[in-house]
Amino acid sequence: MCGRYCLNAPLEQLPQPLAAVLPDGLAQHYAPRQLIRPAEPVLALRQEHGRLQGALLLWGLLPDWAKDPLAAPRPFNARAETVAEKASFRGAWRHRRCLLPADGFLEKGRRIARRDGATFWLAGLWERWIGPDGSEVESCCVLTTAPNALVAPLHDRMPVVVPAGLEQAWLEPNDGPGLRALEPLLQGWDPAGWWATPPSPAAPADGSRQLSLLEGWAH
Repeated sequence: MCGRYCLNAPLEQLPQPLAAVLPDGLAQHYAPRQLIRPAEPVLALRQEHGRLQGALLLWGLLPDWAKDPLAAPRPFNARAETVAEKASFRGAWRHRRCLLPADGFLEKGRRIARRDGATFWLAGLWERWIGPDGSEVESCCVLTTAPNALVAPLHDRMPVVVPAGLEQAWLEPNDGPGLRALEPLLQGWDPAGWWATPPSPAAPADGSRQLSLLEGWAH
């Protein structure tokens, strides 16, 4: 499971190519976040019409076929093993994969992060729901897989992490052989160079609401 993560990096340290493709308004309102939770806006890198884009998406996937956005389930995770089969995810799996920058994720009172403190990519899917009145909701979820030796003592699932340098391969719309080529990324990642530590004492308590300038940014 991935239900909490953090992005403490300042704007100039966001991973490339995200920093280069952020819309002006979003870049101006960017702020580091020590606790990011489902139903909140999250920063993402995606590809649409052949171009990389930085975007702000709601964490909790709303399928484009949902009739009522208020009543529809909004999963914040999708199991990598079944993502190609489930109606809520299979279209996005083929055509709308995304990457969410993070520098840690939380499980059972531990922060799992790279030992060097660098940011990394959580693998995600995104959707655009369009209402009868033309209103739009852009949303996403995080892919999860079986845990590695570091995460297994804390939880039976962990987020899929896409290595730096494979951004274009992950984001490119694909079918058939192209999707099969991505399957090794869904099978987990090597925990060497990672650790699990207590969260920063400055992080807000789980039940509190963290306000971020990102939350006030509008398309």
